[in-house]
Amino acid sequence: MNETNTNMTGVILHICTSPKKGETKQSVEKAQLIANSGIEGDAHAGKGHRQISLLDNSDINDMREKGLELKPGAFGENIVIEGINLGSVGIGSVLEIGDAKLDITQIGKVCHNRCAIYDKTGDCIMPRTGVFARVVEGGEISPGMSFKVASLVSRDTTQVGVITVSDTCSEGTKRDTAGPAVSELIGDQLHAHIGWAGIVPDEENQISRTIRGLAGRGLHMIITVGGTGCAPRDVTPEATKAVIDREVPGLAETMRAGSIKITPHAMLQRGICGIIGSTLVINLPGSVKAAGENLKFILPTLGHALKMLRGETAHHETSSRNIKQ
Repeated sequence: MNETNTNMTGVILHICTSPKKGETKQSVEKAQLIANSGIEGDAHAGKGHRQISLLDNSDINDMREKGLELKPGAFGENIVIEGINLGSVGIGSVLEIGDAKLDITQIGKVCHNRCAIYDKTGDCIMPRTGVFARVVEGGEISPGMSFKVASLVSRDTTQVGVITVSDTCSEGTKRDTAGPAVSELIGDQLHAHIGWAGIVPDEENQISRTIRGLAGRGLHMIITVGGTGCAPRDVTPEATKAVIDREVPGLAETMRAGSIKITPHAMLQRGICGIIGSTLVINLPGSVKAAGENLKFILPTLGHALKMLRGETAHHETSSRNIKQ
């Protein structure tokens, strides 16, 4: 859903690597992409989702116009491309370079320490325009090679992460049905792309880390499924409170108010909703039925909430016209 085949093509201008983290990346004549790792010999290769970093040469030229003399790799990028608008490429898009395939996993990156470029200009493009990818299929690449956007998820598409919180599902003793059902519903009703979906155990620290990590990828909304009741292991609300900046109590109140008309047990539901950065976080209960019912109660206002978080603050009479009935 939300993925389209395209005729978008471009060319690789530079490939940059460094053997150690913290060292400036240097331009190389060729590189070997390793599936589920990154560039062979590069310090940032690994099993995570940020295996490759890409920058659009037009963004680098914008910084050069500020008087900077920039060599390839100055921003820590692995690949500099030209020929397409990288700013239109969203999470879930697939790039093909020869035999290699890259899956776009993150837009932008929080820089915890300001670099020399920022100190000089008051700006750095990697946090805003950097694109990160995972290597799906490996192959040799070199400057001058053409590439294409084989599958495009528009940057304008709402990106959602779905976290199933369950000890039994994470252990493999029970099949996760609620998470996929929520993913299908949110994709269908909000025309959203599921940028990440996975399972974590009922461990507060792990839930918090997952929420924080997904918000850092540039996802617009994160939905947790499970762990909102009164059982000793139900710690999703506490894990969520630990990382959000602000609560949005009306969403949780609306879900409880709607649910209590269906079952009195809904008064035991402790889920919360809030904001981390510009990402909306929603706690849903763990059963397929309850998760779907609760989500439907708030669907008519989620589109407007996400627009507000993106900075579109104009008020409308209703946003329900954007939701399928």
